[in-house]
Amino acid sequence: MLRKQLKRLLPEPGILKRHKNLRIFGKRLHSKNLWHINRQSIARAVAIGLFTCFLPMPFQMVVAAALAIFLYANLPLSVLLVWISNPITMSPMLYAAYRTGQFLLQLPRVEFHPEFSLQWLVSQLEQLWYPILIGCLVLGLLTGFIGYYATHVLWRLWIIHQWNRRSCLRKSQKSD
Repeated sequence: MLRKQLKRLLPEPGILKRHKNLRIFGKRLHSKNLWHINRQSIARAVAIGLFTCFLPMPFQMVVAAALAIFLYANLPLSVLLVWISNPITMSPMLYAAYRTGQFLLQLPRVEFHPEFSLQWLVSQLEQLWYPILIGCLVLGLLTGFIGYYATHVLWRLWIIHQWNRRSCLRKSQKSD
């Protein structure tokens, strides 16, 4: 049941195989391991997608695909989860990363007095890039770790639920 729902939600393998940014992986994209839906491959894909969505860089999908290929994770889900970071969510994610990096590095808080000039932008980036980078890596690792183990737990709970439902159905059929 869970597999059918995941297959319905995930993009078709052919679509990803034809994606222009993923062509660099060539025939490796045809490996059946990248398209399996099982607890281990899905948990790896969740960890990869959540980690990669916090990376402050362009082409996160390519990084997620490369990690999925290297770690034999479900490729479509790895690439799909990268879209958690999008133009709407990127600002809060970067702010959370900055605050996390600032806390871990014990840096004083930088007050913003926005000016719309290139000089102001460069000076702000010089002060903020290191705490943002550290924060992104820490939050990416943390969410990836939590996502990996949460997937295992939720998958197991789903299986137990299905077993219990089947046993209840069998008991009701025997009593009829």
